[in-house]
Amino acid sequence: MSVGTSSAPGAQDAGSPPAASRPPGDLADLGIDPDMLPDGLVVADEQGRIICFNAAAERITAVRPRDALGQRLEKALPLEDLEGRRWWQLTDPYGGLAIRVGQPERNLLLPGGREVLVSARYVRTRPTGPLRRLVVTLRDTEARRRTERSHAELIATVAHELRSPLTSVKGFTATLLAKWERFTDDQKRLMLETVDADADRVTRLIAELLDISRIDSGRLEVRRQPVDIGAAVGRHIQAYVAAGQPADRFLLRVQQPLPDLWADPDKIDQVLSNLLENAVRHGEGTVTIDVTATASPREGEDIGTSVTVSDEGPGIPEESMNRVFTRFWRGSKRGGTGLGLYIVKGIVEAHGGTITVGRAPGAGAEFRFTLPVSAPAYLA
Repeated sequence: MSVGTSSAPGAQDAGSPPAASRPPGDLADLGIDPDMLPDGLVVADEQGRIICFNAAAERITAVRPRDALGQRLEKALPLEDLEGRRWWQLTDPYGGLAIRVGQPERNLLLPGGREVLVSARYVRTRPTGPLRRLVVTLRDTEARRRTERSHAELIATVAHELRSPLTSVKGFTATLLAKWERFTDDQKRLMLETVDADADRVTRLIAELLDISRIDSGRLEVRRQPVDIGAAVGRHIQAYVAAGQPADRFLLRVQQPLPDLWADPDKIDQVLSNLLENAVRHGEGTVTIDVTATASPREGEDIGTSVTVSDEGPGIPEESMNRVFTRFWRGSKRGGTGLGLYIVKGIVEAHGGTITVGRAPGAGAEFRFTLPVSAPAYLA
């Protein structure tokens, strides 16, 4: 096991190893300082005395290295389980079964009741031999709590958004089934169109939830095909015009020539849909879309494709810029789940691209994403 040692003045006492002592084959041999590690690292020797206590361990436990080094592990780190049992007495790493290799991560309590995630590894001179080193890692629970809170918020948001359309679908279908003969054809059509629209809304919500799951787990698949990005933007503009938006609200500028773009057409449509909807719903004035060739965000590739969507509305407050692509962020006009831009960022990054937000020349919001052209190797 590769470990290093944190030392501090006054860390030695009678019968304790020198504070600067190091186990053989330590992290220093690799040029790694234990204080650079993100997790707390505590190492005890074959006698159960601490010989390494890094900076992260000090931050998590509020115990100074000079007070821990040379001390018995159970004294310097008096952990208890959630039932109040002393952890080192309960697990007995030095006197228990010699076939054990460690302890899996679990929640334990520091003095004062603070929770910490602890795992341990038993390093032996030989299989089933005596313990040579006990390596303990410590992690703060705050990051896990934030993740759990985020998941709880996601579930609550999606449940809330699903309730409204499902209530509508249930209400209209129950009414139609019970009183079909009492309604005119126009009334039936209106109810069925509402049911159809609400069913589409539920489908979109479920698709968003699946996308978030894939993005968070790194399993978002990108199926690359040739994409005419200018034509794709044009189709979205035509759909808005057909839905009643004035044609002169949109300005599309495509720089020629553009490099051949290989991307997932469905996912690029999803990105364009979200950005244009954001500009139409939250912005004002003309929505300008610029498609240009630009430097590729991918190392070793010279050219990429950039799409900029800007409007002439009030824009995004400066203090909100760093939260735009986070979950549940909504603009000044509330509506939707607040998940769209989070998904947009995930899709762009899955393509190896980048996305930024800023202020447009007309004072509105400006979103710009850049994609590598990603031509297949056989076309290179």
